[in-house]
Amino acid sequence: MSDPIRHHYHFASDNTSGIAPEAWAALADANADRVPSYGNDEWTRRACDLIREVFEKPDAEIFFVFNGTAANSLAISSLCQSYHSVICHDYAHVETDECGAPEFFSNGTKILVAPGPNGKLQPDAVEHLILKRTDIHYPKPRVLSLTQSTEWGTVYTQDEIRALTAVAKRHGLAVHMDGARFANAVAALQARTGVRPADLTWRAGVDVLSFGGTKNGMTTTEAVVFFNPLLACEFDYRCKQAGQLASKMRYHGAQWTGMLQDGAWLRHAAHANRMTQKLAAALRQLPAVRILVEPEVNALFAELPAAAAAALHKRGWHFYSFIGAHGYRLMCSWDTRDEDLHLFLADLKTALASVSPAC
Repeated sequence: MSDPIRHHYHFASDNTSGIAPEAWAALADANADRVPSYGNDEWTRRACDLIREVFEKPDAEIFFVFNGTAANSLAISSLCQSYHSVICHDYAHVETDECGAPEFFSNGTKILVAPGPNGKLQPDAVEHLILKRTDIHYPKPRVLSLTQSTEWGTVYTQDEIRALTAVAKRHGLAVHMDGARFANAVAALQARTGVRPADLTWRAGVDVLSFGGTKNGMTTTEAVVFFNPLLACEFDYRCKQAGQLASKMRYHGAQWTGMLQDGAWLRHAAHANRMTQKLAAALRQLPAVRILVEPEVNALFAELPAAAAAALHKRGWHFYSFIGAHGYRLMCSWDTRDEDLHLFLADLKTALASVSPAC
């Protein structure tokens, strides 16, 4: 009898990884005693203070929710009315993967999309959408939503963010940033230019950030960070109404405390980015494989022969198709190991050999 297929989820998504040790240890510490509910505890207060320190913004307002869809949708709904519209990239998660939640929580706000190279919006395209129609019969643009890092594994530089937010502000739009993988973007850009989280957010014109925790080694906790505290008015009520107010909030705060207090959030993100660069370097040596977008964070998009991808799936590897007929996404994570890369590459080479025999 043949051996059962061993399933490999290493490159399907960074959501498939477990909890990072720093977050796990903090959860255990928070579990030791009884504390007040609904965020009135020291763990949550400490987490909020650490986020303010990271972003160098003492007056920032922070709220914790269970997942990225809630973070994005509630943040966007706080910035606009039902007769407004939100501008984003046509591959943005708020457009493609949130089941209409931004529209639902804002009571019908329309999403307007624009294309852009490598997953990034361009200022001219944003302005074109803003000015496309200005009559009362069309939903008035009110929010610009940027994804950092993008759904294509690229990053907006500080100058690119400033250029986009300048267009938005000129026309009276607020700016939301979907930072589900914000840590990976910060790690990548700090290595290149030394920028700080504040430089990529409020100093560059961002009003509110969905600060991702789940994809960077935490679980069921995302932070909504309002850099303009006036925009956070009654956001706590939005969270409660949406079922996003945790009664045992300390378990949200504890994870952030464990990850932020000594910089583990950036170390883990940088590790995931490095593993992706290693994987990319190895794939470049395979003539049958073509990298579609130069990876800047922990997402790698490559074109594989369809038969080779099918063979990998049969061997138990899970990863998603993404760009074009034969484009696939390979995600690295905080816990991706060299052994994972070696095992995947060995199976990939075997699959390529079986579908492309030597003449």
